[in-house]
Amino acid sequence: MTKIQSVCVFCGSKKGCDPEFVLAAKKLGQLIGKKGLELIYGGGSIGVMGVIAEAVASSGGKVNGVMPKFLMDLEIGNKTVGNLTITETMHSRKEKMYEQANAFISLPGGIGTLDETLEVISWKQLRLHDKPIVLLDSNGYWKELENLIEKVVFSGFAHETVRDLFTLVEKPEDVFFALENVPSVDDEVLTSHLQLNK
Repeated sequence: MTKIQSVCVFCGSKKGCDPEFVLAAKKLGQLIGKKGLELIYGGGSIGVMGVIAEAVASSGGKVNGVMPKFLMDLEIGNKTVGNLTITETMHSRKEKMYEQANAFISLPGGIGTLDETLEVISWKQLRLHDKPIVLLDSNGYWKELENLIEKVVFSGFAHETVRDLFTLVEKPEDVFFALENVPSVDDEVLTSHLQLNK
């Protein structure tokens, strides 16, 4: 695996109702900055996005935001922290974020965060990338997604090793160990659902 120099963080443009979401984002951002890693994120200056960008920048890390131009006003594009790239569409935004990152970290967030998280998991299943994916499970935020994945497996729609496509951790300090110790994914995670007789 490529040495991790940049991490793409998916997270909310709101702060949520649990103070732990903001505290975890701030701590993670500080750790990213202190480790000299580059943050790739959605480019907003509000919500959890704004918190992590500020924390990375103030801790010495490099920040690269990516935002489609139609969201510039809605999500208040962050022009004061690091670089901000403007794209034409949501699709080109995600493509640029994925290209720039060596790994993915998902924090609590809304529908957009769910979309981004599930897409990189799906792409990993399809062997479009082999980058680490870590979900920071602040106060159990991602437990329902973990349960849904279990339901997908139980219902016969995925091989059991689909669980190895991502790692859940509870604390920001645990994220980096998880990024460096990615479980190997069984070939059946891709091939089992392609066999028509299964």
